[in-house]
Order: sequence, then C-alpha cells, then structure tokens
Amino acid sequence: MNTPEISQPELPNLVTLLEKALEGTPWAAYLALWENIIFSGIIAAIIVTVFWFSIRKRKMIPGRLQAAAELFVWALDDFVCGVMGPKGRRFVPFIGTLFIYIISMNLFGLIPLMKSSTSSWSVTLALALCVFVYVQYTGFKELGFFGYADALMEKPRGFIAFSVFIPLLMLFIHVVTELVKPITLSLRLRSNIWGDDMLLAVLANFGLGGVPLLLFSTFLVIIAAVVQAGVFCLLTTIYFALIILEKE
Repeated sequence: MNTPEISQPELPNLVTLLEKALEGTPWAAYLALWENIIFSGIIAAIIVTVFWFSIRKRKMIPGRLQAAAELFVWALDDFVCGVMGPKGRRFVPFIGTLFIYIISMNLFGLIPLMKSSTSSWSVTLALALCVFVYVQYTGFKELGFFGYADALMEKPRGFIAFSVFIPLLMLFIHVVTELVKPITLSLRLRSNIWGDDMLLAVLANFGLGGVPLLLFSTFLVIIAAVVQAGVFCLLTTIYFALIILEKE
C-alpha cells in the first residue's frame, strides 16, 4: 500500500510558478534545482545596484541614498569595532556584506512571489563555510601554524605541556568545535527562517479569517529576520575577536 506524500506548506513564488508552467520540460527541472540560487542571485544584483547608485556620484553634501548608505556603513563599523576594538575595522567589509546579504534574503520572502533563500540549508551552509574558511585563514595568518595550534591546545606550559595527553585532548576538542561551528551557525539561521516561512504559509491558507493573525505574525517575522541576521554576524565577529585576542 502506497502512503501519500505530505507536502510542506509553502507560498508559491515566481520560480515555482514558472516551473509549473514549464512542467515536463528540462527547464522545469533546472528551475527546481536552482530555485534558491536564483533568488540569492537576484538579491545580490539588487544590493550591488543600490550601492553602485549610492556611490557613483559621491558629494561632500550627500543626497538621501548616499547618506543612507554612509549611515548604514557607519553603524556596521561601530558594531564590529565595538566588539573587536579598532583592529576589527578590517573585517567590517566582510561582516557588513554578510549582514546586508543575509537580512535582504531573510526579508525577500515577504514580497509576493519571492522567497527567502536563507530558508534553504544549502545557502546558509555556504555562508557559514565562507565564515569558517576566513576565520581559519585569519588564525593561521595572525598566529602562524604553531601559534594557532598552541592556542587550540590552550597554550600548555610546564607540567601540562609534558603530559602530552591534556594538550592533545584540548586540541581534539577545539578542532571538533571549529568544525561544528559552520553547522550550528548555518542551521540556526536556516531553521528560524524556514519556520517563519512555513508559519506564514499556513496562516495564509486560513483565508480572510486569518488576516489579523497573519499581519501580526508578519510583524514578528520581520523582527526575527533582523535578529537572525544580527546573530549570525555577531557570532562571526566573536569568532574573529577570539583570534585577535589570542595574538595580544
């Protein structure tokens, strides 16, 4: 006896509608496979376009778009340097880009026929792996191979260093912790955004009677989208801060 598949509630978007219209053609399978990448690319194109227009004609007395962009960059710089100190300024472009990209993807799903790409683990894992690689690169660059290994072993000295077992145990624990970080970082973001999208999809199926609850939930989803982008970038900032502190 075949058991019926339970489909997840999901609001239709531009790609799924095109996929349905092209059902039975190779394009439908292509759209299904690259759905999240398509929306990620759209967000990237929008961000690049907005910031290009904001800086292409920079003035001493900025216009509204330039002023908004400068205020946003100043706020990100203040946030990162507030956690890491002045040395954190070189990480502002990376962390700031992450924040803008993630919050844009989180909120994009609230636009009709669009989707939040961060509801897919493939997207959030890719972002988390970028953080992981950059953090490890920074660790080796700032501390050197042996210095970074020493930090991972909790800088054993004296009897503890000669015991061998304790430094190796600490090294193993820290290596596992570093490897787990991208998984937890990506799953936290993906799970929250995916849950929010599913909630709105379910409430949308209630019809007119569910409109008040849908509007209230949308307000909460907006707050959650901002918070989750902030949490992702705050944890990223902390990872870099730990490397900088080890060097001092």
